[in-house]
Amino acid sequence: MANIGTFTGSLTKELKGSIHTLALNVENVRITPELNSAEDAPSHRIMVGKVMIGAAWSKVAKNGTVYLSVKFEEPSIPTFYASLFVSRDTDEEFDLVWNAPLKAAA
Repeated sequence: MANIGTFTGSLTKELKGSIHTLALNVENVRITPELNSAEDAPSHRIMVGKVMIGAAWSKVAKNGTVYLSVKFEEPSIPTFYASLFVSRDTDEEFDLVWNAPLKAAA
C-alpha cells in the first residue's frame, strides 16, 4: 500500500489536504461530509474547487477504528480506490493510502 495523500481536519466537519500520484498532483483537496440518509449513499464527497473527483463511505475496521473507503472517479483520471486512515501521531491528521487491485489467482 502506498501513501498518496495527507489530510488534516475532522471526519465530522471537513478534511483538507493533497493527493500526489503519477497522474495526480493536486493541492487544496477537500473531503466534506454528505448529509444523506440513504443506506448505500456516500458519507463524504471529495472535491477540488467545484469539481467532485470522488466519494467516500465511512467504515469501521475490525479493531474499531473508523476510516473512509474512497472511490476516485472523474473523467480525466482512471477510477481507483483508496482508504483514509487517521495518522498514528494525532487524530487530526489522516493518510490516504492507495488500494492496489487484487491480482487474479493463476
